[in-house]
Amino acid sequence: MLTRIVVSVVLAPLFLAVLLFAPVFVVALMVSGIVTIAAFELLRAVGAEKNQFVRGAVLVAAALIPQCYWLQVDTWAVKLVLLCLLFALFLDAILTYGTEKAVRAEQVLFGLFGGVLYPVLMSSLVQLRMLRNGGRDPYGAFFVLMPVVAAFLTDTGAYFFGMFLGKHRGILPVSPKKSVEGFIGGLLSGVVSMTLYGFVLNHFFALDANLLIMAFYGLVGAIVTMLGDLSFSLIKRQYGIKDYGSLIPGHGGMLDRFDSMSFAAPTMWVLVTLLPAI
Repeated sequence: MLTRIVVSVVLAPLFLAVLLFAPVFVVALMVSGIVTIAAFELLRAVGAEKNQFVRGAVLVAAALIPQCYWLQVDTWAVKLVLLCLLFALFLDAILTYGTEKAVRAEQVLFGLFGGVLYPVLMSSLVQLRMLRNGGRDPYGAFFVLMPVVAAFLTDTGAYFFGMFLGKHRGILPVSPKKSVEGFIGGLLSGVVSMTLYGFVLNHFFALDANLLIMAFYGLVGAIVTMLGDLSFSLIKRQYGIKDYGSLIPGHGGMLDRFDSMSFAAPTMWVLVTLLPAI
């Protein structure tokens, strides 16, 4: 637990500094780094990382996707990357079928997930950072912090509520250590933290955030955050691994740390686009 806290204290400010203050292209580069490492961890989890062709194609695709959003060519470029990866993975699977290097169909699908779908979801951070309020003022820094508040504080609330108050565990076999109290704590943390974030925007940045809508953001964000965590836990359970990696001490791999963010970031982008709070 101590290692987990110390690493969070060190890395979280660095992540936030890049996300909030760095130029957008640096944010896109950071997201590219995150999703590329996460894609490799996913391939390793499902036993597909040893195929050099699959590994190379997936990692290149993952690195390119966030850049498509930064360059604002995602309408056609993401489809092009998807098609190239789709053709490459299936062609390799067809040519290696029946050999020792055969690529299984589920590995192709996980390659598409790690190479395109996960990077597209995480690229919502780039999109949020580039958002403008009313098409004029750059408010991206305020928007991009929303999924961070939703994902990290929901996770933190669920973790500590579960640790100190958790009595009813084992309700979900996919993650038996999680408790009812932890889920409730996660929901409360999401709603309260997002409402407080709206309060801060109003009183310290002279914005006009609707606190009721912000609370709704927090509720939805908490739900999808916990769903994201459980979804990636499902993959780990089915493939018999504890963590996706050991890159981040106390947290596991990159995918262990940014699993729920891949659900929270696109959800927040949808919410702020369709139901603006600011």
